[in-house]
Amino acid sequence: MDYLQKRNLTFFTIGLIFMLSGIEYAVILPTIWRYLQILEAPPYFLGLGLSAFSLSGLLTGPLFGCWSDRSGSTKSIILFSNLFEIAGNFMYFVGYSKWLLVGSRLVTGVGAGAGSSIFGFLTQSTRPEERAGVFAAVMACRQAGLLVGPAFNLFLRLCNFKLGAFVVNKFTSPGIFMCLLWSLLQFVVMAMYWDLPPIDAAEGAVAMTELKAEADEDEEDEPLIGSEGNRANAYKALDSDASSVGSEAFDNYSVSREFLREEVIVLLTAQFITLFNQTALETMVTPLTQRYFGFDELGNSVMYSLCGVEVILGFLFVRWLSGKMADRAVLIAGLLICCAACVWSLVFLCDLRGSYEWKLSAFVIGVFLQLLGLPFVAVSQVSLFSKVTAEKTQGFSQGIRRSVGGLATIMGPLWAGGLTNHLYIMIGMMLALLLMVTVMTALSYGRLTQPRVWRCARSSDNGG
Repeated sequence: MDYLQKRNLTFFTIGLIFMLSGIEYAVILPTIWRYLQILEAPPYFLGLGLSAFSLSGLLTGPLFGCWSDRSGSTKSIILFSNLFEIAGNFMYFVGYSKWLLVGSRLVTGVGAGAGSSIFGFLTQSTRPEERAGVFAAVMACRQAGLLVGPAFNLFLRLCNFKLGAFVVNKFTSPGIFMCLLWSLLQFVVMAMYWDLPPIDAAEGAVAMTELKAEADEDEEDEPLIGSEGNRANAYKALDSDASSVGSEAFDNYSVSREFLREEVIVLLTAQFITLFNQTALETMVTPLTQRYFGFDELGNSVMYSLCGVEVILGFLFVRWLSGKMADRAVLIAGLLICCAACVWSLVFLCDLRGSYEWKLSAFVIGVFLQLLGLPFVAVSQVSLFSKVTAEKTQGFSQGIRRSVGGLATIMGPLWAGGLTNHLYIMIGMMLALLLMVTVMTALSYGRLTQPRVWRCARSSDNGG
């Protein structure tokens, strides 16, 4: 199997991992509110449950990222982290108490921490000019999971039987279902994932040229066995180089030099604020639809499915747009759309009045605008962050970025959970934060330049 085949299968497996994370979110979120109510949990437990997942991901993301940077391997990290996904979802299935339910999300979040290693791997395995498109495709896979997930809820909600001592119903079935899917993924990763050697733009071009040249050569010119042997030796050499670079990447590394720079701070602020707002709105949506529209878990599942369609189309559009516009311009456009969504919500959603049709229309428009800006901001800030931070320590850097996002997804639900009856305060603060980061991005626009590759391992030679 040649390099391109391994690369494509590895990227496919990564897409599958993100799709499963989306499916998990889509089958858990519509049911966890009622699940907690049945377990006689107070309302703030919804925020605790959603935040617990983010907390463990926040803590483990940099650790997994540092592990992958030093070892040069992500496959073993993925296999290890998936064990927590399996265990956490089984705990959700058992669900004897509200605390066990919160604990299940805490354990599951450890598995999500491997995302930092995956993003680091993608950064080192793609050329800068194609990176935004690859990130968009991977993120679209998660949204595809969000789209497919509600379809699984259609039959999971029909479950009503016993499995030994455990009850399988519409609230516990998502846990055992995801437990089985993550278990199956272990076999897929073992069979279809490779720790490919990192390439930069020049190495990628050379690799592509050599592969094309080898494909065009006649069998008489070079024996097949010799060709495969030479290729294997080349991979072995690349792997050896990758391991040595991984061990030396932190030798001249400085956290302050890496992260206390204007452009990095702006991107991390954008990451925090957009995820804070997104999770706050997600926390608000379920109680809001129950209060004004009488949606049950089926209605919420349909709503999330429609949202998934919009976001997938948005990511595909941004994937196309990334070849036409600079990442920083896409980021500004996304922030402006998010500001417009908050203004709409502040004016029309904080005090829903009028007919059922008008209230539903105002709600749909608000959600549509919020989701419209999400792909623009998500793809552009991840792509820009990968370009303004050190290439050889991308696992750790992406872990820090995801930890900042994890902190936002902890604070967002907690903020919204206590203000579901005070929407003017909640959404007003969200709008203020968005306006702040939009101004910051505009003022730092010149620093958010297109590809600049940083290599910590060589900083002693080039002055940093």
